[in-house]
Amino acid sequence: MKFDKVAVVAERELALGFKLIGVKDVFIAAPQDEPHIVSELMDAKTHSLIMVSESAKKYMSSEALRSIERSLYPLVVFIPLPGVEDSRESVEALAKRVLGVDIKGLKK
Repeated sequence: MKFDKVAVVAERELALGFKLIGVKDVFIAAPQDEPHIVSELMDAKTHSLIMVSESAKKYMSSEALRSIERSLYPLVVFIPLPGVEDSRESVEALAKRVLGVDIKGLKK
């Protein structure tokens, strides 16, 4: 999958890191405001990849989370804040959701 246009929606410390590496569409917002921005970006379908801080999940409705989970275009990926241990999606779960591949079965 090619990501033509990438957006990042996150708190200042995370968003600035992505801005520094060259991501042009960076939206700095408080976690409680991020779901609204993500919803607008998903509806606009102007970005193929939307990266959102993990902390925004607790402000999203279960319906919004289901929509994100089913969406392949745009693909929405949650990223953790540095130094914050949280219930993150494992690499195995992400690969199964995005690629449809169960990589647990591939381990030797």
